[in-house]
Amino acid sequence: MTIEVTGPEAPLDCPLCPRLVAFRETNSRLFPSFHNAPVPSFGDLKARFLIVGLAPGLKGANQTGRPFTGDYAGDLLYATLGKFGFLEGEYGGHANDGARLRDAMITNAVRCVPPQNKPVGAEMNACRPFLTERLRALPRLSAILCLGKISHDNTLRAMGQRLSAMKFAHQAAQDFEFNGRTVRLFDSYHCSRYNTNTGRLTETMFENVFSDVRDYLADQP
Repeated sequence: MTIEVTGPEAPLDCPLCPRLVAFRETNSRLFPSFHNAPVPSFGDLKARFLIVGLAPGLKGANQTGRPFTGDYAGDLLYATLGKFGFLEGEYGGHANDGARLRDAMITNAVRCVPPQNKPVGAEMNACRPFLTERLRALPRLSAILCLGKISHDNTLRAMGQRLSAMKFAHQAAQDFEFNGRTVRLFDSYHCSRYNTNTGRLTETMFENVFSDVRDYLADQP
């Protein structure tokens, strides 16, 4: 499998975070067939809608090389994208399934898989310039969906905003000026198995957020 990195993405041999580099090297020995590198953004380069997750899962995106691909969170996310018209083709849980995003892109606040799925502050800070450049590189960006509070906080900072500018809450939304455009920031609880199994996030709750995004984009050029 060949992963193409284009645009403002972390290099596949990114050296910025020593702990993540060490974890990547360990995983390369344990799982030599995995991607085991920073996971680039996936989707339409002219997308109006950007989804920001936290970080790749060890046996999800870190294995497949595509955000939210190969784990439960991806199953729910891509199914919901399809229901609201953002997905072309069939999601099959691997990078060569032929699925394509329409008017949407998926990225992560931290591009490398962290131990225990928990990046630390220094790693978020080191990776944030890639998120800022990803935001700036989307010429029609109108809506951002943050999956979870860490994604929310990192996205605000990537946009040059203080955390006090918007409190994280499921189905919250607020407009910001960024890169010469008005961009609406939407929030959702992360679509992890833990959140859905505990009932913190239901499919209906998740779809309600996407319905808000779809309605907002319908009024945008």
